Amino acid sequence: MQERRPLSSDLLESEDAYLVVFDAPGVSGEDVDVTFLDRTVEVRLDRFRDFYDGFEVVFPGRGLTLSGSAELPADADVTPHGANATLTRNGTLQVEIPKDGAAESVAVVEEGDPDADGEADDDS
Repeated sequence: MQERRPLSSDLLESEDAYLVVFDAPGVSGEDVDVTFLDRTVEVRLDRFRDFYDGFEVVFPGRGLTLSGSAELPADADVTPHGANATLTRNGTLQVEIPKDGAAESVAVVEEGDPDADGEADDDS
């Protein structure tokens, strides 16, 4: 059922950028694909269903492949180094698009990912 509905999104605006927010529970960074096409942010999420000993799926209501899109205003644009996507620990995908530039895809960074800023988050 969930795979048939597009992911809901919020579009927020600041002085110099737009932020598109998607709910992405149960997804990890390598399972997220964010692209930009014709002033639209398109998102595809692949996630996996946990297995439970002694139980089998009767009704698969939670989709494994989810997608959604958000149309951007005319002044939004994506640059290879300006746009970024962050997958938060609570399962929210945030795609920030500056108001100037051009590109076709966006890299996704997970919070706490050592590649994000050169060092891992330390909760101690």
